Formats: sequence, structure tokens, C-alpha cells
Amino acid sequence: MRQPIEDGRVTISRAAGSLTFPAEFMLVAAMNPCPCGYFGDLKRECRCGPVQVQRYRQRISGPLLDRIDLHIEVPAVEYRDVASERAEESSTAIRGRVMRGRERQQERFRNDPKVTCNARMATRHLKQHCKLEQDSQDLIRVAMNELNLSARAYDRILKVSRTVADLDDKIDISPEHVSEAIQYRTFDRTLWV
Repeated sequence: MRQPIEDGRVTISRAAGSLTFPAEFMLVAAMNPCPCGYFGDLKRECRCGPVQVQRYRQRISGPLLDRIDLHIEVPAVEYRDVASERAEESSTAIRGRVMRGRERQQERFRNDPKVTCNARMATRHLKQHCKLEQDSQDLIRVAMNELNLSARAYDRILKVSRTVADLDDKIDISPEHVSEAIQYRTFDRTLWV
């Protein structure tokens, strides 16, 4: 799974030879925080022991987790939120924002047919399209040191920061965009293993 996520290709090797197939995809996955599902829940008690939780969480490898751009915790929805009559952003408005962001990315990579979106940027693209001011660089440096992030996580944060800026209809990546991208690295922040 790691190599197809990284390269966008799957290679199948048999005695008769090897074949490579294109395999660009968007991985969307979900899992509980522990076998019973209540680890960290403020209203329900987790029935799992620490060793059981650790063994469960180690079922997803660090290198695979490192290749996932966004990982967030989704807490249970409170009744007041479900029953709220507060106006939320409409799906139409969200769709419009996403479409404008995608158009910005298509324009950015129009001369590079191998790159279709920010997630597919190579290192040379990051240097060109993800330039950061000093305050944003400082923010990532602190996150790298405090969270012990890998170089791969650094690249993922830059790509997500670029996307957050695109969705915000901004040309430059601001510290707010970088901060939001770092927040999407939940498992780096919570000592997942």
C-alpha cells in the first residue's frame, strides 16, 4: 500500500515477469481509537487496557500513516449540535470554494501533465509553489522539533498548506494556513504508537 500511495503505480511481479499499472487514488479510511471505540471519550469509559490499545493502534504502521496527508480525530456529535438551527455553510458554497481551489491548481500545473493537484507535487514543485515567509518557516520548524516529524510529514504539511491557501483564495501561504495543516496531523500530535 505504501508504494502505490507514494508513486501512483502498482507493480505486480511474478515468475514470468513484472507489470506496472497506473494507480493514482485518494485514500479515505477510518478507524476507532481502540477496540471498544471509547478511548479518549469524555462520556464513556474505555474498556481496553493500555497494552490492548497500543497493540490495536500498531496495526497501522508508522510509514503508512506518514504517507496519509490528513488524519484527524472525529469526536461524537453532541445533541445541541445536531439539533442546532444555526446556519452552516451550504454544500453549494463549499463546492464552489473547492472548484475554485481545483481550478487554481489546474492553472498552476497546466504545463506539467504528471501533476494534477497539490497532493502530487514533487520536491521541485514544493520549492516553487510552497515558498514560506520566515514566520511560517518558524512554525513548521517548531512542529518538526516538538512532534519529531519526518521529512515526509514536512512535505505533506507543505502540500496541505498550499491547498488550504488555495481554498482560502490566497496566492501566498500564511502562518494560519501552515497552522491548520499541522493540526491535520493528529496522530503525530497524540503519540499514536
